[in-house]
Amino acid sequence: MPESLNHLDNSKSLNHLGNSESLNQHDDPDYVRVDARPAPTFAGRADGAIEHVAELLGNDWSVILTAQGHGLVERAADVLAERGLAARVTDDLPRELEPGVAYVVQASVEAGFELDELKLALLSETEFYGRAAGYDSRQVKKLASRRRNVVDPLQLKAGDYVVHQTHGIGRFVELVQREVSTGGRVSRRLAGSSTSHTVNREYLLLEYAPSKRGYPGDKLYVPTDQLDLLSRYVGGEAPALSKMGGSDWSAAKGRARRAVRDIAVELVKLYSARMASKGHAFGPDTPWQRELEEAFPFVETPDQLSTIDEVKADMERSIPMDRLLSGDVGYGKTEVAVRAAFKAIQDGKQVAMLVPTTLLVRQHMETFAERFAGFPVHLRALSRFQTDKEARETVAGLADGTVDMVIGTHRLLGDSIRFKDLGLAIIDEEQRFGVEHKDALKKLKTNVDVLAMSATPIPRTLEMAVTGIREMSTLATPPEDRHPILTFVGPYSDKQVAAAIRRELLREGQVFFVHNRVSSINRVAAQLAELVPEARIAVAHGQLPEGVLEQVMVDFWERKFDVLVSTTIIETGIDITNANTLIIDRADKYGLSQLHQIRGRVGRGRERAYAYFLYDDLKPLTETAHDRLATIAANNELGGGMQIALKDLEIRGAGNLLGGEQSGHIAGVGFDLYLRMIGEAVGEFRGEVAEGQTELRLELPVDAHIPEEYVESERLRLEAYQKLSAASGPAAAPDALDRVLEELADRYGEPPPQVQNLVAVSRLRRVAQKAGLSDVVSAAGKLRVVGVELPDSLQVRLARMYPGSRYVAASRTVLVALPELDDDAALIEWVATLLGAIFPAPEPSSSPVE
Repeated sequence: MPESLNHLDNSKSLNHLGNSESLNQHDDPDYVRVDARPAPTFAGRADGAIEHVAELLGNDWSVILTAQGHGLVERAADVLAERGLAARVTDDLPRELEPGVAYVVQASVEAGFELDELKLALLSETEFYGRAAGYDSRQVKKLASRRRNVVDPLQLKAGDYVVHQTHGIGRFVELVQREVSTGGRVSRRLAGSSTSHTVNREYLLLEYAPSKRGYPGDKLYVPTDQLDLLSRYVGGEAPALSKMGGSDWSAAKGRARRAVRDIAVELVKLYSARMASKGHAFGPDTPWQRELEEAFPFVETPDQLSTIDEVKADMERSIPMDRLLSGDVGYGKTEVAVRAAFKAIQDGKQVAMLVPTTLLVRQHMETFAERFAGFPVHLRALSRFQTDKEARETVAGLADGTVDMVIGTHRLLGDSIRFKDLGLAIIDEEQRFGVEHKDALKKLKTNVDVLAMSATPIPRTLEMAVTGIREMSTLATPPEDRHPILTFVGPYSDKQVAAAIRRELLREGQVFFVHNRVSSINRVAAQLAELVPEARIAVAHGQLPEGVLEQVMVDFWERKFDVLVSTTIIETGIDITNANTLIIDRADKYGLSQLHQIRGRVGRGRERAYAYFLYDDLKPLTETAHDRLATIAANNELGGGMQIALKDLEIRGAGNLLGGEQSGHIAGVGFDLYLRMIGEAVGEFRGEVAEGQTELRLELPVDAHIPEEYVESERLRLEAYQKLSAASGPAAAPDALDRVLEELADRYGEPPPQVQNLVAVSRLRRVAQKAGLSDVVSAAGKLRVVGVELPDSLQVRLARMYPGSRYVAASRTVLVALPELDDDAALIEWVATLLGAIFPAPEPSSSPVE
């Protein structure tokens, strides 16, 4: 820290990042409280930030500029220098900052501040560039999520099973770098030399079953630009490795394809029925709608904004909306529902929100009443907590249209409920409603817009498979001020439990203690009362009379108790922001997704939350229990639910998701590929042309890789390869590769020639994939292009442009001699021109001139 900050009075409060709360929660001596104001932002005004810095420096202020990427740091320094301002790029700030100088530092800072007392300003990337750090690659991430399912190499560990679309199930060994020969390419630089030079490539090394008994396993080197052909194997038990070139894999894929056709038919029937029905097309946003949205006290996450736009677009169409909103606990699903409900009410329609528990009815009533305050919205609840008189008034109001919105439990599905003009049904945790409610739900959904919400993470691949049948949005960005839950796994000890409860009580919080045996739950509560006599303890379990159980939950919500000893009934439907310590007894007895759901009960506010997963150290853990506890401990970051859901499918098998009769096929090809097949089958039935994903061999004697000197971290190199693979896929936007290149330059500086070559090769891959080619390979001084149907006219053109070239119709192959060229970039350009000659772009149709 610069010396100038050291003498500040520690009693002063810091208006941190524009937030009026002081940092009184930090007792750490590394934190300094200072009297500061937020730095101004200059979104959309590039010159505004530079003029502000110039003004500060002219008044003898010291300015610190921070940016996350090396490229951004260099650019900031260059821009300031061009304006004649003193700018210094530095790794470490000096102890004494010089007045009139701007120090440019590579660092991650959320938001800046200005200190009048010291004439010191700190500007983050957000203020200087007018955009939040970290969101610059959001478009790239968005297109990556649209691509066909691919393996996430960042999640791969040695020994993990993966599925290669062509070769079947293999085992991931490591990421390796190999030298590849130029394959007989002639280069002017090497003319006269008999030595062929080599180039570097990076590959994922996979191991397959041995081709002969007693031999080591076969190896497959998968280029990093072919990640789209791989998916993680998810399917329960450890699978048998496939034999490369064997018939078993083709047979397993064939069986699975036949099985998915029945599923696809059902899905298409659902889709067709919805497309044929006529719904209400809601009008555009009103001034009141904008007023409601501007009153939201938090900053929306990018995911929230895009989801809200998607929901509104659905509502404004005449086809009834059927959208599933998936997001981890506390990620802002309710605010999306608030805005959708208000939009419906603005059009004179009624809204019904169906929730699984009475406590959730009360909680949602509070939230919606607070957000709708000041607007003429008649909001009512319908659950066991309403008196008979209140219930009758609500039912009558729904029938005559005086009630605009009702929030209720399954009572809303009763025969006595009639709506005058229902326009939107919001279903919270839809999967928790039993079979007996499904028919009633279907009646409720007829010609009505439906927004279903779920905190149960849905694997991204499932989303890809059913997109278009039921629209889906995913909230994956944590809201501001949310902290990961600190998770501890270990043996049970009275001392640790007592300390955890007391620490929570000291900050006036509440504790969940989960014990899943009704027979001994009261004894456990008595033991806790002895350990922590000052705690007010309540007991809740499913065998209590329903009215008693509901009252206990409400009393805990109203802070009449400090500790709730309960069974897993708290797994869903509880939103108590004041409860931030969770203790689970015998955690080894629970399923993985269940542990994740229960852990989601804490950490819903701004306080740091703690979760203790405890087991009996006198009884050995099973291998499955050990895997579950290791996974829950490893995935404690915000939004870790997706990894947990997939890991749970690995441990339990995927049969439960799509029905037991499908589990054999899922085990045969892996969950991801199985769902991709469903998506393809649905596309066929809907008459869509499937984008072929044949395996493409693209091997050119060029140095195209990401050098370690440019990106040192193997993890970050894999991330870059993954983005390039996604951006060159058939579903990617036309400028996707340009965006990836810009991001690399932003983060790591000017890309070296090897990276420029890699991007250029990715462009070639995209062209070749769209043309359906299987090989674009250089060998023995020739380029071989396989998969070409060449009519006579193009054969003549090819012979004229490339004398000596040959077309072999039987193998659909074009052979062209490689020319003498100066460098790798020239060779890539030559190949691109050749592919353009073989596959000329269609000429634009010209209309006759009048």
